[in-house]
Amino acid sequence: MPKTVLARPLAEGNALQQPTAAEANLHRRYENLDRAIRARSAQLTNGISPNASRAAWVDWATHMSRAPGRRQELMELAAHNATRFWLGAFGLETGFEAKAGDSRFAHKGWENPPFAFWKQGYLAIEDWWEHATTEVRGMRHKSTERVAFQVRQVLDACAPSNFPLTNPEVVDAALETGGKNFVAGAHSLAEDVSRTLMGEPDPMPEGFSVGQNIACTPGKVVHRNALMELIQYTPTTDKVQAEPVLIVPAWIMKYYILDLSQTNSLIKYLVDQGFTVFCISWVNPDASYANMGLDDYRKLGVMDALDAISAIVPGPRVHACGYCLGGTILSIAAATMARDEDDRLASITLLAAQTDFTEAGEVMMFLDESQIAYLEDMMWDQGYLDQKQMAGAFQALRAEDLIWTKAVRRYLLGLQEKPFDIAAWNADATRMPYRMHSEYLRGLFLENRLTAGRFSVEGRVIALKDIEAPFFVLGTEKDHIAPWRSVYKIALFSEAEMTFVLTKGGHNSGILSEPGHRGRGFRVGFRSPEDRYEDPISWMENHPFQNGSWWPVWVDFLKAQSSPETVAAPAMGAPDQGFAAICDAPGTYVFQE
Repeated sequence: MPKTVLARPLAEGNALQQPTAAEANLHRRYENLDRAIRARSAQLTNGISPNASRAAWVDWATHMSRAPGRRQELMELAAHNATRFWLGAFGLETGFEAKAGDSRFAHKGWENPPFAFWKQGYLAIEDWWEHATTEVRGMRHKSTERVAFQVRQVLDACAPSNFPLTNPEVVDAALETGGKNFVAGAHSLAEDVSRTLMGEPDPMPEGFSVGQNIACTPGKVVHRNALMELIQYTPTTDKVQAEPVLIVPAWIMKYYILDLSQTNSLIKYLVDQGFTVFCISWVNPDASYANMGLDDYRKLGVMDALDAISAIVPGPRVHACGYCLGGTILSIAAATMARDEDDRLASITLLAAQTDFTEAGEVMMFLDESQIAYLEDMMWDQGYLDQKQMAGAFQALRAEDLIWTKAVRRYLLGLQEKPFDIAAWNADATRMPYRMHSEYLRGLFLENRLTAGRFSVEGRVIALKDIEAPFFVLGTEKDHIAPWRSVYKIALFSEAEMTFVLTKGGHNSGILSEPGHRGRGFRVGFRSPEDRYEDPISWMENHPFQNGSWWPVWVDFLKAQSSPETVAAPAMGAPDQGFAAICDAPGTYVFQE
């Protein structure tokens, strides 16, 4: 068997001789064997690296072993919690209370024995572990987050609310229905297990159909390439703003989060306000797209769409809007256009989209070199990141609500989730190409190249500060995917005019804020190029909360950046320019599974 030598010393000097072709091929065989083994392991762990987890626990245990004061503090806390637990369990004192937003113990039966005993015991343990997994001096911050996260996963799984005999709500339901709740739950469990074993996707909730009552705003697909279909929506007004709007959605899910039911469709709202609206519908990639990179999404997505719009509506500039990942790639495209003196953008809107990733939220706890290499090996084997593997990580961030509370309602209480439009969209996930997702995780999340001045497009570095088009930037208060403080940080890297809106809700619910929606509200502020930077907490304190929808504020912004005169609505597509209508909206890519 030939000896493997990757780099050999030369006879003279300290330089290294490059391996021969035969040696490189042999090394590749060994490397592929290792990657294949890691890829299989990754599928078993749903893409979570055991090495990263193990390293976090070793870091925590090592620093805890050198902190006798901290260990003494935890021992005293354990004694204090034990006393408080017994007093609370027997109603002698208030005892432990669930955190705000924790609905697991909302049922009145939790205040009666023996359920009060189990509740108090669980909350006492939860409180102790919360203190035990706070950072020890000298410990890596990411290790702290990972240890706390994993402890939270175990505690969420062991909560007394998850078991039929220790959950008073389930006991009451069983007595009221004569056990029929368990029969209904067993039927649901059998369905879900069967679907999982067969590898079938979650079904669309009953009563919803893409193109019928969701993703149903009328329009035409006027352009199609390997990565996207471009939809032009049918005007509903005789006169429209001269400048069209291009919407760049995230490719992590289907585009129609922005075109749900007719009552909460952001796209329909824009059309009704007199805008010519175009929207990208991304392909759902399979293994054949493995080598599609991040720049392919810029060129075949944003830039190809802009070229098509410029042919269909020649002359005026374009209002570009990016949501989530779509906003990130739009920012990259806009900075590249600014570098190349392409001034086709009238304004840039970023909805829950990050450009700086130093404070990218809880998802960062999953990402380091070990974790990304593990994911890369899995994607290298599959050609993509599967939608279920990706959804599992996001569900784990909110396991209490998205996994266990849902399981209790479905399998123990026998309740079926009421069908609604956003649930239909949630069930319609997409895959992520291997190369693109690797470049995204490494170049942006791990190395933060875009705002560090190290992000290169076509061999030359780009900078957000080159963008002169005015910005409309929106963050949502409860966003755990793109935290609003992270979204706000674009104010540090751009000198253009900026309108910043902070709206109630989460990553999706904050966007779906149509006029008339109860409980909605927002804050809004304007920054001119001459204004000094204002930190996010000060910004929040200095801008009062307003009730209502932010959608009219955005429309006012777009109109302020548009020509004063309206024009006749343009034709659908431009057949003479090679952009004839191909099919009706929502197109074909949206139906790919």
